[in-house]
Amino acid sequence: MAQADIALIGLAVMGQNLILNMNDHGFVVCAFNRTVSKVDDFLANEAKGTKVVGAQSLKEMVSKLKKPRRIILLVKAGQAVDDFIEKLVPLLDTGDIIIDGGNSEYRDTTRRCRDLKAKGILFVGSGVSGGEEGARYGPSLMPGGNKEAWPHIKTIFQSIAAKVGTGEPCCDWAFQDWNKTELDSFLIEITANILKFQDTDGKYLLPKIRDSAGQKGTGKWTAISALEYGVPVTLIGEAVFARCLSSLKDERIQASKKLKGPQKFQFDGDKKSFLEDIRKALYASKIISYAQGFMLLRQAATEFGWTLNYGGIALMWRGGCIIRSVFLGKIKDAFDGNPELQNLLLDDFFKSAVENCQDSWRRAVSTGVQAGIPMPCFTTALSFYDGYRHEMLPANLIQAQRDYFGAHTYELLAKPGQFIHTNWTGHGGSVSSSSYNA
Repeated sequence: MAQADIALIGLAVMGQNLILNMNDHGFVVCAFNRTVSKVDDFLANEAKGTKVVGAQSLKEMVSKLKKPRRIILLVKAGQAVDDFIEKLVPLLDTGDIIIDGGNSEYRDTTRRCRDLKAKGILFVGSGVSGGEEGARYGPSLMPGGNKEAWPHIKTIFQSIAAKVGTGEPCCDWAFQDWNKTELDSFLIEITANILKFQDTDGKYLLPKIRDSAGQKGTGKWTAISALEYGVPVTLIGEAVFARCLSSLKDERIQASKKLKGPQKFQFDGDKKSFLEDIRKALYASKIISYAQGFMLLRQAATEFGWTLNYGGIALMWRGGCIIRSVFLGKIKDAFDGNPELQNLLLDDFFKSAVENCQDSWRRAVSTGVQAGIPMPCFTTALSFYDGYRHEMLPANLIQAQRDYFGAHTYELLAKPGQFIHTNWTGHGGSVSSSSYNA
């Protein structure tokens, strides 16, 4: 008998926590997992005493769902998602909804949405951010895809999503019109907790953890998109590469024995004021990172013909999401004040905030460089800021070099739009290669 409001496939920790969250908000959830024994284990333990029901097959799961049937997939991105979709489609009717809550690449989401629409099935790709804690008590949800599905999932999604102070849910439909201390952020909060956490032996746990970072792919895909659209999202790119470098642990152990850094560095400044310099460097770098993120969104909107409500997007991230931060409200204010804002750094609030941090930022970076401490994100953020604020950059030399060795042509400042080739050596000829943008 159809009794469940929604089904969820994938009983790893995120899936289990999301089910329990939905149950807390009064929704009957049907749980399914490819390894069926996990369903029984979940019902007997974590979901004991709840209204959660289980299914031993996809067919049984579908039979327990009220119409339109709503099914969340929380399985590994890629082939596993497509495999489940293929098995589900013959069991579903027109108007039923499949929601991919995994870490899928946006092109996969676009393809699935198109293919399933042709079969009468509504497909939603939804980011679920906030980790295990967020999934259990309030994630940030970022649904997109076939917007006909939104009225049928809105109540569930907005009930379980994180709420910000005003009670607004951190969940709204992406890519359509919405109607609706500086460093206070989730990552700073959890970092403080991690730094002071002690192991069972009374010693701090953090120094014992192997310094080789993994990644699920979100940052990598963002960096790939940035390269594809020619947008300098340097902080995320640098963060991804820093993780890649960290994973070369064995190589770094060998290198540490052979490669010398600066002579022993002794900090003789005032520690309290230097900590304030670091705080301001972090704040300025965060502003740059958000500015770059919105640059990428703006370029994607141009490429795909999207109309994005940038203020609404910022608000959606204010709670539950790993990037949640108090000043996301300020980002919303900036775009509300000027929907055509070219770059966050040109908004009065963010412009003055970065100016206020600038001396501290430069001092922190200089001190780190002198001490031989890698600061990939602080330094790349500052390089971006200095590059963005300069009317002239040394890219004119790059253009001259490209023309010299490859006849790729260049433009003159006085005649933009006219591509010129120079015979630099006197015997290179005057034929130019086709022009393109790097």
